[in-house]
Amino acid sequence: MGITTTQLDTATTDTTRLPDSLCTHTPHCPTADSPAAEAARVVAGHPEQGWSLLCNDVVVFDDTGELLPDGRVIDPHRPLAITA
Repeated sequence: MGITTTQLDTATTDTTRLPDSLCTHTPHCPTADSPAAEAARVVAGHPEQGWSLLCNDVVVFDDTGELLPDGRVIDPHRPLAITA
């Protein structure tokens, strides 16, 4: 059995180019690979859908999971409940 790969279609235009970083303010937010990445500012919030896009290109989800710009997934990391 062989390995199948799929190339994703990408939309391109000659008139629009996204900035290299969504973080255009000063001081700059932590990068996506920083331990403090979640401290970046929200540039697009969709609480009704349960996610927000941060200016360091990280998508954070209400369950505390994350999607990094390079496609890696960070599993939810809620604190464990302490039982007495």
